[in-house]
Amino acid sequence: QVQLVESGGGLVQAGGSLRLSCVDSGRAFSSYAMGWFRQALGTEREFVAGVSKFGVTTIYADSVKGRFTISRDNAKNTVYLQMNSLKSEDTAVYYCAARTSPLVRAPSEFVYWGQGTQVTVSS
Repeated sequence: QVQLVESGGGLVQAGGSLRLSCVDSGRAFSSYAMGWFRQALGTEREFVAGVSKFGVTTIYADSVKGRFTISRDNAKNTVYLQMNSLKSEDTAVYYCAARTSPLVRAPSEFVYWGQGTQVTVSS
């Protein structure tokens, strides 16, 4: 059973940084490709970044490429999202999600979801 819990959100000024974490309390974390998604008020959930089972492959939305970095530590059952040079448009609830391989971008293809963590960037 996959149970995902995100943390690390908060309020930050534009240009600042945050690191989000997502821990899986299950026993098969390395079996899953992981993704980070976000949903701003009144918008659809969108893909942010993804990482393959063993961290070999990473993919990013164009809007965050060069600013955000996804990584995972399978020994700790944790996936991270390092967010630098934050902008007001990055304000959203951020979710981590898991699916069996392969790594894809579509939210509908991810089976397991965390409860989300709020990121607010003030300008």
